[in-house]
Amino acid sequence: MSLLRRPRWWAVVLTVAGVLLFVHLGQWQLHRADEKEALLRRYAAAAQEPVREFAAVAEAPPADAFPRVRVSGRYLADRVYLLDNPKHDQRGGVEVFVPLRPQGKERLLLVDLGFLPGNGTDQAPQLPPLPDGTVELSGFYQPPPGVGFEMGGNALAGQAHWPKTTIYVDLAQVAKDLGATLYPRVLALEAEPASIYMREHTPDFSSMPPARHRAYAFQWFTFAVVAVVMFLFLHRKRKARQGDLR
Repeated sequence: MSLLRRPRWWAVVLTVAGVLLFVHLGQWQLHRADEKEALLRRYAAAAQEPVREFAAVAEAPPADAFPRVRVSGRYLADRVYLLDNPKHDQRGGVEVFVPLRPQGKERLLLVDLGFLPGNGTDQAPQLPPLPDGTVELSGFYQPPPGVGFEMGGNALAGQAHWPKTTIYVDLAQVAKDLGATLYPRVLALEAEPASIYMREHTPDFSSMPPARHRAYAFQWFTFAVVAVVMFLFLHRKRKARQGDLR
């Protein structure tokens, strides 16, 4: 004997659709947690690697690693980009990027000098002068900060004076703005105690760490279980009372 009443077709469709949606959202949250943990592991591994020559990885960097490299070249000191990144809003300031022409190369390498704290006003902080001659740099050859959701098109094209300010770093737009070809990654300089720049080489997941993704995944899976339990509860057969048999 069945313990359930025969459900209406739409009740079955809604329940199945809801369960599938909740399970999919839970799996997506688990996937994002795994992605972020893998990214953190790659950054941690990069700090322990020996320094390599830039030319060895310049054109085809390893997809699953951020190699430490050294490179010599000259800054294009009059072509500075300031990234107004929400990641640092609690401190105010900008992330500073400058193109470098490696020795003997035509292609430019965008260098992340680091984060420059603000001065408590809406004005951009005063940039220290860059060296005029050849410099030797070492750092991590890594992808630029994520572009995220672009609004208003290419912000660089509408600016006539340097330094130029942007809310994301798009290498294609920077290359067009410079009228040059860029390497596919940026060089994030290693930390130096004497430098005015703050250099952090791990992604900022403080607002959404992997553990929070897993917590959200648990919530979505719980919703799926609740949907099934509600379906069974609403379609259970009720015991007939004595008054109903008369």
